[in-house]
Amino acid sequence: MTNYTHWFIRARLKTRQLLLLVALAEEGNIHRAAQVLNMTQPAASKLLKDLEDVLEVPLFERLPRGMRPTWYGECMIRHARMALASLNEAHDELMALKAGRFGQVSVGTITAPGLTLMPPAIAIVKRDQPNLRVALEIETSAVLMERFEQGKLDILVARLSAEHDKAKLHYEPLTEEPVSALVRPGHPLLAMTGLTLRDLVGAGWIVPPSGSVLRHRFELMFREEGLAPPINVIETSALLFITRMLQQSDMLAVLATDVARYYAAHGLGSVLPVAVPCHMDAFGIITHTDRLLSPAAKVMMRALKAASLAVYGRRLEVDA
Repeated sequence: MTNYTHWFIRARLKTRQLLLLVALAEEGNIHRAAQVLNMTQPAASKLLKDLEDVLEVPLFERLPRGMRPTWYGECMIRHARMALASLNEAHDELMALKAGRFGQVSVGTITAPGLTLMPPAIAIVKRDQPNLRVALEIETSAVLMERFEQGKLDILVARLSAEHDKAKLHYEPLTEEPVSALVRPGHPLLAMTGLTLRDLVGAGWIVPPSGSVLRHRFELMFREEGLAPPINVIETSALLFITRMLQQSDMLAVLATDVARYYAAHGLGSVLPVAVPCHMDAFGIITHTDRLLSPAAKVMMRALKAASLAVYGRRLEVDA
């Protein structure tokens, strides 16, 4: 018989203590947190004190007008969120199974594979398991990683940066991401031959927000050619706005090549014939090594394997 000696069993950790940690982090005030959880303030204070006594560390600083998590508190809040998210997923999966559905999987992806990899992968999933619920979120890698760490996403197709803790992550690279300049169909620059970056310095550009990796590399690309970066710019990553702005102006947009080709294939833009040597780092499939994939997530992983071979010519080694 297995001898379970986990600290939380010995400490008789309560689910309401986890809920209280998250509520305190969001409300910053024990009175409001207690109201959210429909309990009295003394009861909430006792739950918190019992947990701090067991852990032998202060989880929150008591301030004149509220409470602020300590480093210990930040650690416990992060894991409380993941534990509660996992319990919610377990309930949703059980309800889906009881209703005759296979379950659900949540996938986060950056834009380019969202256009090229995910449609065929999800088509495979729906062909094999039409009742499996798929939730897809398209965002930046930073936003996706935050939600992934909170347990809100099962699988990512994104980039890993230096600041990410890779100890509990499995990363399978897919491909690097080249960049192109997109313009409206019939743009005057399309009639020019031998275009170089020098010809584009004075043009109006739609660029990623300041502080993003692509924005930094975009500006560095001009500096490496001895040119000042363009100053006539609009900063946005909203693709619907970019599409509309290109149609109504002579501006250029710097986009992942897969995204630019998608718009060109649908007659919404034209890829400018000029080298744009500011490619993004490779992206890949990211999963947790310390969490088991659900049956639904395993179905998605098998579909990603099949689709990645067709889209990128790469056979994945991720276990599924």
